[in-house]
Amino acid sequence: MQVSVEATSELSRKMTVTVSEDKISQQVNSKLQSLSGNVKIDGFRPGKVPQAVIKKRYGQQVREEVVSDLIQSSFYDAVRDEKLNPAGAPQIKANKIAEGEGLEYEATFEIIPEFVLMPLETLEVKQFTSKVEESDIDRMVDRLRDQKKSWETVDRKSKSEDRIVISFEGAHEGENFTNGKTEDFPVVIGSGQMIPGFEDKLIGLAAGEKTEFDIEFPKEYPSEKLAGNTAHFTIEVARVEEPKLPELDGDFVKSFGVASGDVAELRSDILSNMEREMTRALKNRTKSSVMDQLFDRNTLQLPEVLIQDELEELLKPYRESARKHKQNLDEAALKEQLSPLAKRRVALALILGKVIDAHGVKVDPSRVRQAVEEMAASYEDPEEVVRWYYADQTRLREIENMVLEDQIVDLVIGKAKTAQEAIDFQALMMAAGTPA
Repeated sequence: MQVSVEATSELSRKMTVTVSEDKISQQVNSKLQSLSGNVKIDGFRPGKVPQAVIKKRYGQQVREEVVSDLIQSSFYDAVRDEKLNPAGAPQIKANKIAEGEGLEYEATFEIIPEFVLMPLETLEVKQFTSKVEESDIDRMVDRLRDQKKSWETVDRKSKSEDRIVISFEGAHEGENFTNGKTEDFPVVIGSGQMIPGFEDKLIGLAAGEKTEFDIEFPKEYPSEKLAGNTAHFTIEVARVEEPKLPELDGDFVKSFGVASGDVAELRSDILSNMEREMTRALKNRTKSSVMDQLFDRNTLQLPEVLIQDELEELLKPYRESARKHKQNLDEAALKEQLSPLAKRRVALALILGKVIDAHGVKVDPSRVRQAVEEMAASYEDPEEVVRWYYADQTRLREIENMVLEDQIVDLVIGKAKTAQEAIDFQALMMAAGTPA
């Protein structure tokens, strides 16, 4: 086998591989010989078919199989011998393939970039701290009360945060799209349950009053017929209700599983839950700081094939959502929007791999077990969930990868320059997407 490699760009390679006709013929003849004891051809007893007949009948098919296998095996032998690390599958172009010519093909592919990892000691990482204040607990208690509020009918005009019960009809271009009149439909004004602007039209109405208005549907509305179009609504108010919060008493406390009915015990439980969420959010924020530093301080060329593969993964939920809601998807615009994220993910995967190799990081089985048990703790039968994870290597590998990232974060924090930064609990949880 002869191999030549040409660098067509920093990461692109064109490799020409030549395999002699003798090697192909040897493998073809060997395969044909093995067929002689198995094939059945009319006019010949099993095992007595002449080799010339077998070659005439199966020679072309066998040669194609041998050439296909040789392309695959010779490619991986060649990249190993040339010490190349392909980033993805190659594109193969056969130059010579006919019988008597031997095999010559060109394989074009990108390679994983070589780069020098920035010493971890030079990184500057923020470690975030926070604290749950009494005011944060008060806010959560208020939220719990709000969740259990009741509604009382009032004889006045509606205002924000009231619940107004209406009957309504909607029409677009003279065609009703609400299946006639929708009766006794409750709307909490300011909750955002209706399309933008609709709830504002319900302020200042009393029971028995009627109103009409035109309003434009959002362009991303699920119904193609209504999306981006103006519709006409006719509204009739059945009643106006205002919220009434429950008293902070023993019955209220017991409704959240605190058997004693003690408000102090409820607040203690709330504090424990909030601190648990805070710890998780602080860990993720510190992890982001580490990943930002690794990404910002390590410059490397990225294989386009890996970026495109990552974009395909990022597009999957958008495609599924568009299919589910029967919407058109502008993939070109979405790819442009997601491209920076795809590049960051690819870069971090390569950088983390380099950290693992440079520092000999290996996943800690005890931390994997702890992570699985923590995830299983919220289920009715935690042990069954633990067995479920360990019964499938694919599921377990996801946890192992998560733990490995955590170990890298610990390694970086142990070596990098660190600075602590306090962050308000509410701001922390809002940034984490979990309002507290």
